[in-house]
Amino acid sequence: MKLKGLIFPCLLISLIFSCSQGSTNKNTKNGSETREKEVLSSTNDVALADSEEFDKFIQKFSTEESFQIERIKFPINIIVPDAGHEGMAPMHETIGKYDWEMIDLSYDSTFLTRPYDQYYQAVRFTNDTAVVEIRGIDNGIYADYYFSLINKKWYLVTLYEASF
Repeated sequence: MKLKGLIFPCLLISLIFSCSQGSTNKNTKNGSETREKEVLSSTNDVALADSEEFDKFIQKFSTEESFQIERIKFPINIIVPDAGHEGMAPMHETIGKYDWEMIDLSYDSTFLTRPYDQYYQAVRFTNDTAVVEIRGIDNGIYADYYFSLINKKWYLVTLYEASF
């Protein structure tokens, strides 16, 4: 009788352990995969059911100007360094639709190894938000682009540009 009482808890622990190992194996990368592709490919797990896939959205957002304008919540509030301030303190600005300049957030791993302006790019997800983080390698590049899932579509809602 005692043996039967121990079997169920042991099976339960084994099941929990094997499930948690499976979830970590999903996120391991092959030698040829890059960090940013791994992060982007996990968007399906984060986004809500039948919502737009972030990786497809960001490709179109980076290449089609009319689509980019359509997918920004204007007027957009941004934070940028104040060039007139000695310490380049951050200041808030608002940009309207007609003052917007097209941005390209497409990324390829050669940006990490090119001879100048090296940087890496990662995407961080939380529920219905995605943050594209751009970090330079010893060059002052630093930016965060904040996207929100609104009515199952991605929109740029704000950005933080601290590059100098």
